[in-house]
Amino acid sequence: MATHRPDHLNVNTELPLTGRHYPLGFPLDLATNSRDVLAAAEEAWHDSPPQHAAAPLVLHVFVSPDGPPAECGRHRMHGHLYAVVSDRDNFAHIDLRARFGVVHVSQATASDHSALRWFYLESLPYVILAQRDVVMVHSGCVVRDGRGVLLCGSSTAGKSTLAYACAKAGWTWLSDDCTCLLPNSDDRSAIGRTSIARLRLDSTRFFPELEEFAARVRPTGTIGIEVPMNEVPGVTTTRRAPIGAIAFLDRGPGEPFVEPLSPAQALDRLRSDMPSYGPEIDPIHERAVRALTDKPAFRLRYETIQQGLDLLSQL
Repeated sequence: MATHRPDHLNVNTELPLTGRHYPLGFPLDLATNSRDVLAAAEEAWHDSPPQHAAAPLVLHVFVSPDGPPAECGRHRMHGHLYAVVSDRDNFAHIDLRARFGVVHVSQATASDHSALRWFYLESLPYVILAQRDVVMVHSGCVVRDGRGVLLCGSSTAGKSTLAYACAKAGWTWLSDDCTCLLPNSDDRSAIGRTSIARLRLDSTRFFPELEEFAARVRPTGTIGIEVPMNEVPGVTTTRRAPIGAIAFLDRGPGEPFVEPLSPAQALDRLRSDMPSYGPEIDPIHERAVRALTDKPAFRLRYETIQQGLDLLSQL
């Protein structure tokens, strides 16, 4: 009589549910044993069409019935191997060179689509893409007359609010907090996730129409407003634009002004807000941001949104 071996390592769990999605326009092949995972992926990328010819990313997501919901995990990287660990039931391992990842989560995590997306399903493909396909810059981006302007600055500099104000004022919206450079583009092109703006609660003071979009607690515990940009009347969006200028925002009291920055100053500011991925990847990112600094860069000192708009219009 044949003896069945125990499957303590979960190696015999089948992943019969599959789908293809396009985060930032790049192909991702997903396999899982949970319809929650497919539903969360559809929520994340239903409006993201194919845009780039590339080898697909592959993500296998295993959902187990037991275990707590995931919380913020610890991220670690060694060479081309990347790991995220929330707890014994919620963790992931990524081979960045192979563009392949394995995710294990509890049903409690899978049932919370927002947490699943935030901690694993969305973040991990972006980590893979952030190696060689794109260079992520902590900035918003708005476009005027076909020319993109990066809005860089700290988390309190008002990037998202000013980007939204620009969109309401007739500029074209590309992104509000993370803009992705295409490192091999000749025109310093940038792309972004254009469909959603994430704004602070106090944004309703400046834009009363935002009150119709419910505030939500994000998986990290912060509270914000998520705005589907296609539901905002009069706003136009684009998925790609050449960068023509860089604005480093400095929001605070005092007389508003614009001052030019040298390429070296701009490069130093961009570098200071970029994570290191090690000696194999960092030079790729360095070349991309160094090439970007042949565009004019400025420091914008402003206090009110209108001042920020007026200064941006001068660039």
